[in-house]
Amino acid sequence: MTQIRIHGRGGQGVVTAAELIAIAAFKGGLQAQAFPSFGVERTGAPVESFVRIDNQPIMTKEQIYQPNVLIIQDASLLDNMDITAGADKKTIAIINTAKAKSDLKIDLPPANIYTIDATKIALEIIGKNIVNTVILGLFAKITGLVNLASLKQAIEEKFSGNENLINKNIKAIERAYRNDF
Repeated sequence: MTQIRIHGRGGQGVVTAAELIAIAAFKGGLQAQAFPSFGVERTGAPVESFVRIDNQPIMTKEQIYQPNVLIIQDASLLDNMDITAGADKKTIAIINTAKAKSDLKIDLPPANIYTIDATKIALEIIGKNIVNTVILGLFAKITGLVNLASLKQAIEEKFSGNENLINKNIKAIERAYRNDF
């Protein structure tokens, strides 16, 4: 079973990111579950969401304490929270930042850290600082847990009825998927 923990702030699409991964995994023939964890719901407050993906039915419903993959939509959280709690030397981290890996406060091997300036790409393509789909493009490329086609299908399903939003988000994931990390 692969366990994914997503960290970000309210308004960045953290919960939607988890849902999109789960939908894409399901469309790829896998079992998946996604669920959020947050306190006071307000824009800018720290938010976590969780995704599990497996070939078999997933019975556990608890939060993810030992992630295989960390997605960090806001690198400033690294300064204030123990984002890597439960991670081991094999955990992969995908981080939205313009900083170099060496400038980040994260306790993982550098080879397991992937960065992308998702904010810049989201502002250019989507017109808003909602970075979730940008990061998911890189997530698909790095992990291979979901493929680009199933991720596109997930976006089409989730944003059904809003062709403009669908097109922008698909363009964002494609751009990140082509990213040279």
